[in-house]
Amino acid sequence: MINEVIKDIQHRMHGAIEALHREFKTLRTGRANAGMLDGIMVDYYGTPTPIGQVASLKVPEASLIVAEPWDKSMVSAVEKAIRISDLGLNPATDGKVIRIPIPQLTEERRKELVKRAHHMSEEARTAIRQVRRDGNDKLKKMLKEHEISEDDERHALDEIQKMTDKHIDEVGSILKSKEVDIMAV
Repeated sequence: MINEVIKDIQHRMHGAIEALHREFKTLRTGRANAGMLDGIMVDYYGTPTPIGQVASLKVPEASLIVAEPWDKSMVSAVEKAIRISDLGLNPATDGKVIRIPIPQLTEERRKELVKRAHHMSEEARTAIRQVRRDGNDKLKKMLKEHEISEDDERHALDEIQKMTDKHIDEVGSILKSKEVDIMAV
């Protein structure tokens, strides 16, 4: 019973880390990365659709992403979605493919992105702490209903705290790595 609670907590904390990785992919670092377009939604015949589902994305060089919509009538919709995103990109099209040059980031924009990265990592930390709180509440309920002993609860609470500390430290190291990536010229 306790093992199920621990496994669930482990899984949910790992999920928070994975979500942070996905969010960090959308942050621009000055190098072309198709993942930075993941958050862009294209109006596909009235339905908001992720850009990766309406176009193939390629990175032919370090400062360029090429988007090629499968449906050629969607070229302008894809271009518009990229232009209005908060990534600050200026796509150009030739009617068939969309070339998205990735300009060098200004110092001000880099600092802005670092702030955003800090905010994202704080959300991940909060999610991890919420998972810990849920786990602790489950253990307290199990103790109250005499499903586990006080010793079992104490050991499980210690294990949950160790997992929390480990995952919070991991968020810190992921953030540090992303900061270096953003600030690198």
